[in-house]
Amino acid sequence: MKKIYSIFILILLFNTTQIMAQDKANILVLIHSDNGGTYKLAKEIAKGIESENKAISYIKLVKPSSNPELKGLPVATVEELGTYDGIAFGSPVYFGNISTGMSEFLSKTVALWTNHALEGMPATVFMSAGSGAGKELALQAFWNSLSVHGMVLVSNGIRGTEELNKAIPQGNSVLGITSMASLKDVERPSKGERYLAELQGRNFAKVALALRAIQPEKNIPVMENPENFNEILKRKNIILPQVPKPAGNYQPFVRSGNLVFINQVALKDGKIFYPGKLGIEVNEQQVKEATKVTMLNVISVLNEAVGGDLSRVKRCVQLTGIFNTKDDYTKHADLMNTASDLTVEIFGDKGKHARATLGASSIPVGSSVEIQAIFEVE
Repeated sequence: MKKIYSIFILILLFNTTQIMAQDKANILVLIHSDNGGTYKLAKEIAKGIESENKAISYIKLVKPSSNPELKGLPVATVEELGTYDGIAFGSPVYFGNISTGMSEFLSKTVALWTNHALEGMPATVFMSAGSGAGKELALQAFWNSLSVHGMVLVSNGIRGTEELNKAIPQGNSVLGITSMASLKDVERPSKGERYLAELQGRNFAKVALALRAIQPEKNIPVMENPENFNEILKRKNIILPQVPKPAGNYQPFVRSGNLVFINQVALKDGKIFYPGKLGIEVNEQQVKEATKVTMLNVISVLNEAVGGDLSRVKRCVQLTGIFNTKDDYTKHADLMNTASDLTVEIFGDKGKHARATLGASSIPVGSSVEIQAIFEVE
């Protein structure tokens, strides 16, 4: 009886948690950041959004970044924008305007505009400026772009000025918080700017939650975060190796349009893993292990090609496995299954691909296997 009672309590707690989560507003903090200044403000905005436990924030980039501080952040897709209850947009100031990266992303939202997908959704903006000059122009440019979508623009208003250090220039603005990154010997964002950003996030969450009640119910795919590939790899105990360095005048990958082309052999820790010809120096099990090593090299190179964000992989188009075998060997497909299974394990349905397998009398550097791969990416 106690066991049944305990199970009932667990189910009740789970259902209560689900109901509470459904009552919260889901807010995207969408940013382009060059040197991390906009990201620092974004974290304060997100902190304010979640401060009263009535909203959930998701910080995402408009494009991959090579900045180590930003590499782990997910990249947003245009299609997902309409699934949120509000969006806080953040960008550096570029010559009195929004950044090129943010502008390019917004230019892809024509289909959303055509279908009125963002109409009535609340939006707020924040920016990181170099000198501070042109910040009002840039904020206004941001507002102009969002107004075209019919978004409800939530200003920062005059708030939090009691916390500002009046002895140094601050990024305060009624249109949205900014931070001036180039002032020497001044931490940026300053304490006052961080405080204002948190207030902006808190105020925005209240507006988004209020408007959520009159908006059509949205399907939020980000709740389960199915394409957090760092978590997927960690959960499956898959460790990507360092990208092998080219041994000649070529590149680890080449991108042509939306296709990425990769060739790899069974290199591990600087040495060929189980080198030799199948049936002479190595057996089938050893070649299968070498095939897995080779495919991990392919995924590692692919990860570099998409800036560390494997969610940008739309699908695996084709894999070709070449094996160092004797002339009478015919079970190449069994060997290649190792690579195919690993690809589907990581990418799910997007990992299912066309495939070719063949034997060769020899493979460069004595490897028992070589894999050629083609991926479609964003």
